Amino acid sequence: MLNSFKIKYLKSFLLIAVFFLCFSCHQTNKLEKEIGLIPIDLEIVRFDKVFGNSDMDDLQDLKSRFPVFFPKKYPDSIWKMKMKDSLTRQLFTEVIKKYPDELKLTEDLRTLFKHIRYYYPSFKVPNVITANSDVDYKNKIFLSDQTLIVSLDNYLGSDHFFYQGIPEYISRNMKESQILSDVASVCSQLFIPKINKKTFLSQMIYYGRILYLKDIWLTKTSDDIKIGYSEEELKWVQDNENQIWRNFIENEYLFSTNPKLIARFISLAPFSKFYLEIDNDSPGMVGRYIGWQIVRSFMDKKGASLEKLMTLSDEEIFYKSKYKPRK
Repeated sequence: MLNSFKIKYLKSFLLIAVFFLCFSCHQTNKLEKEIGLIPIDLEIVRFDKVFGNSDMDDLQDLKSRFPVFFPKKYPDSIWKMKMKDSLTRQLFTEVIKKYPDELKLTEDLRTLFKHIRYYYPSFKVPNVITANSDVDYKNKIFLSDQTLIVSLDNYLGSDHFFYQGIPEYISRNMKESQILSDVASVCSQLFIPKINKKTFLSQMIYYGRILYLKDIWLTKTSDDIKIGYSEEELKWVQDNENQIWRNFIENEYLFSTNPKLIARFISLAPFSKFYLEIDNDSPGMVGRYIGWQIVRSFMDKKGASLEKLMTLSDEEIFYKSKYKPRK
């Protein structure tokens, strides 16, 4: 009799769960269809191709068409030397080999911009230009004055020979699948308030906001790509989330203004610095991950909105989130 009741209860529970899952999927598909109808006019200009196929006689024309790439403080001799440089030529060849056309990038960026426009109707689609930056991996994406520059030479593939000597925790994200996530990070700066307080919590919430925008803008992108982790690193922070949080609380880090905490837990790094045995197993940026979970928890609460996420103080978001780490 008792077993029969349990079976009936389990069946009812499963039916309800399936119903809500189907309803959720339906709502998601409906939203994505609505976003897909948003018109976005986008054409990518391949400056990397134009420059690579030009000679010294074309320099003045290039300077007039693309002034952003030719600072006036540098004489023409610098650009002429660059045109003849063998390493520059080789880099151009490798980029063209990897990105012979811009069809996929155009569609990917158009989809991203549609999502941004849906949540922020005033968003103006920037002019997109691709370039080579001599593998300046600290500035892979640049957005200024309605111009978005994507340096394709920073996305040739994690194990590309041009990236030898670059630390693995950096080079692993120098791949095509990371472009959209990096563009979303830069575009998010248009909508996220600057850090007013120097507390560790403010740093976490700042990056939590960025990562949450990626959640709603990059609906087909996995969490590891959004934050820049490997799959193994993402699993580690998920499995150890409770331990990370306990360490932050026990050491009273949340409202600390010690700048060393940024280097230890926020900045891009090969691992985080708890000064414990787990350091060597941990990825960097665990503070960003915790901030992400706090923001997600806040947005799951009744009455939460994107506007409130951007206008409430970091402390309010934290307290209203009622965040509890997974165990």
